[in-house]
Amino acid sequence: MRAQTHCETLRFDGRERVYRLYVPERVATAAPVLLVLHPALFSGATMQAITSEGFDRRADESGALILYPDGIDQHWNDGREATAAASTHIDDVGFLRALVGALATRYPIDPARVYVAGFSNGGMMALRLACQATDAFSGFVAVAASLGAELAAQCHPQPPRPVALIDGTADPLVPYAGGGVGLFGSRGRVVGAEATFALFRGLAGCTAGDAPTATPQAARNPPEILVHRALGCPAGIDVALFEVRGGGHAWPGGARVSPQVILLRGSLSHAIDATDEAWRFLGLAAAGHGAPASGRN
Repeated sequence: MRAQTHCETLRFDGRERVYRLYVPERVATAAPVLLVLHPALFSGATMQAITSEGFDRRADESGALILYPDGIDQHWNDGREATAAASTHIDDVGFLRALVGALATRYPIDPARVYVAGFSNGGMMALRLACQATDAFSGFVAVAASLGAELAAQCHPQPPRPVALIDGTADPLVPYAGGGVGLFGSRGRVVGAEATFALFRGLAGCTAGDAPTATPQAARNPPEILVHRALGCPAGIDVALFEVRGGGHAWPGGARVSPQVILLRGSLSHAIDATDEAWRFLGLAAAGHGAPASGRN
């Protein structure tokens, strides 16, 4: 079967939820799954465009399945109380769990290798899952995002999982140091990138701080990218913060397609590619090939 994107729906909690599913030509025999969550005001289709379909190309090589779900009214209920999704009690945690469950009835997925990456509101949703749904998801990457203040006080992952943040220090919408979200700070508050990194480092049981290093792509003076990695973590746990110095509200290395131009606030760094970094961090490059892609229904 030829690789293709399927536009599909799932009935959940009384609503038809929309998502896109990228199926490579050959799906791994125990296929990993990556959910890619869009920013507010956009969609799963936008997320494919922002990443220049980079996750899809990597899935072609590894046999992974890529899901691009849509939030209700283009938003995710990411744990901040000052959002419409929170006020209408949208159960996005339940929906994303159900989406993976439905996928498992059709494809031979590996339930121990289901991961989440998200951008902005989608990144905050990924962090909510990292707090509340680590039994169902095994690793998380959040770009231009940090934990909402309310969620940070209630974050107790059981068990802890790998978490990476990729955040610009000059992001005017989701402030690196924490504070009000949005151009006017009216979309709730976040604790900031460093506080989020420290929280997940502690929750994971990592015993030491981090030793920041410049990425090979940004080995200049001063470095544009500093990578902070927690030390003394339990086996199988990695907690990282990619500090994009001077970076704005953007997906580093992303395409400047029209939705990205609308969303972009501040500098778009090409010193790293967030798609590459997410793929490596989650260990998806290790996936093997298997039978040709097909449903099991």
